[in-house]
Amino acid sequence: MDTILGIDLGTTNSLTAYLADDGPRVIPNVHGEALTPSVVGVDNNGLLLVGQAARELQVVEPARCASLFKRFMGSDWSTTLAGQEFTPEALSGLVLRSLKHDAEAALGQEIRQAVITVPAYFNDQQRKATIAAGKMAGLTVERIVNEPTAAALAYGFHELAEEKLILVFDLGGGTFDVSIVELFEGSVEVRASSGESFLGGEDFTRTMAARVLESNGYPFERTELESPRLVSRTIQQCELAKRQLSLEQVATVRLCDRDGQYTPDSRTISVNRADFEQWTRSLLARVELPIRRALGDARLTRHDINEVVLVGGATRMPAVIEVVRQIFAKEPRYKHDPDEVVALGAAVQAGLISQHKGVQDLVVTDVCPFSLGIEVSKEFGRDRHAGYFAPIIHRNTTIPVSEVRRFSTVDANQTQLCVKVFQGESRRVEGNLALGEMDVTEIPRGPAGSESVDVRFTYDLNGVLEVEAVIVSTKRRFRRLITKHAHGLSPGQIDEAVRAMSKLKTSPRDETVNRFLLQRAERVFQELSLMDRDRLSELMDGFEDALGLKDQQAIERFQHILVEFLDAHDGRAFDGQAEGGDD
Repeated sequence: MDTILGIDLGTTNSLTAYLADDGPRVIPNVHGEALTPSVVGVDNNGLLLVGQAARELQVVEPARCASLFKRFMGSDWSTTLAGQEFTPEALSGLVLRSLKHDAEAALGQEIRQAVITVPAYFNDQQRKATIAAGKMAGLTVERIVNEPTAAALAYGFHELAEEKLILVFDLGGGTFDVSIVELFEGSVEVRASSGESFLGGEDFTRTMAARVLESNGYPFERTELESPRLVSRTIQQCELAKRQLSLEQVATVRLCDRDGQYTPDSRTISVNRADFEQWTRSLLARVELPIRRALGDARLTRHDINEVVLVGGATRMPAVIEVVRQIFAKEPRYKHDPDEVVALGAAVQAGLISQHKGVQDLVVTDVCPFSLGIEVSKEFGRDRHAGYFAPIIHRNTTIPVSEVRRFSTVDANQTQLCVKVFQGESRRVEGNLALGEMDVTEIPRGPAGSESVDVRFTYDLNGVLEVEAVIVSTKRRFRRLITKHAHGLSPGQIDEAVRAMSKLKTSPRDETVNRFLLQRAERVFQELSLMDRDRLSELMDGFEDALGLKDQQAIERFQHILVEFLDAHDGRAFDGQAEGGDD
């Protein structure tokens, strides 16, 4: 049987896993690493770069790279790289294609199917866009799974005999989710989910970068437009500092000049943990509302939670751990690597779909994260006002589900009505997301309110919504399926995007490591003193010459020497030489 891949398509990093006989396993990429940066770039030769090489290019050529595009899935956002326009779906498709190729090389088989995870709070358009991205990568997306649900699956796989309530606290690079999950008798039952689509580790990094730049006379937004290399290098430095502050009380950030160059006069700025936590206090406060909402929907209190599980790389920050500790009065838990647990759970879900023998005793239920309903009119006194939202399926209802509500005509001799479908929690439809509409015709004439229509919503595990309307008196039936095509992308447009992606110039997979090494060397080269630059330039020239001659022995020799040099000098240029002291 073909392997179904489990994919965690992340805002900052992505990875894959599969279900082996002894449990889920992460699949390493071409560099032997679990995480592939969700970054796409085009170098000066027009060559497409994805992952580690693109992340290195982004530091020195930010205009040629795109990242954080997951946040714009399902929207009209696009970006231009080297003269070519890319949508979030196309960029995500390129990341997925890279993951697919790495998995095929590691497993020795063609991969056609996948389970892809999304934030629990992704709306309908964002989920459809993710499915479209999978198709662009040559994958059939068998299931879209909420990220905290996938994390709970990874824990439930190893703890089938336990009975407890788990709260999954998932703070990743770009999104925050919280889910309450009950484990009992071999079942994993999601009770409630909530979250924010624009809150993650990247926001903490960029907040530090903004503070560092502004304290040195560089307003962040204006500097991002006028000196993008200065901003990109500062963000890279602040990401390293953020990680250092998870282990130590003080970290340093090197500030380059407006052209993105480091010199012996470059300033080194100290950032302490207390300042960083003060700067990001408002970000951290935003986790409390989704927690309260999920507990309320599950009709639980924080004291009912037996265990809090931390998921996502941003949960390594001490301030995050402390907030969770204070809210729940218990120590949060790490059993699996927080960067990998979602992909492991996606692999378990893939095993359930393929009926893998290792998960025969596991039962999983999930919830609909948003309310689904239609637009209705309401009467206030003698006036009638349209634009109100009438939920048919309420948020955090267990899926699959089918619910029906009866509505009546509002005008005399009304012969038709339009069922307008929305998703969200606002009382007025203008605050919710429009999903589609369906006309109901041939309603028998009569006084206002004399005819009724039953509207049924059926929502399945893949997030596909079927809308059905039945005229009660005549039994005439109308039905529409809210399909899985991405917002703004027809099947033909998706096929065209696939053809466009296939024309992009890419290097062979076996050259990926060399491309990454050269991009890393280019980035470090600009950070070094003149003496060290000369030595690195010699090594790069020799490496490129060996690549041109296809001399495998020489290539491997230069690879080893280059990696040794870069590891010794990366991030430590001009240490002890900076002027201006600490800020």
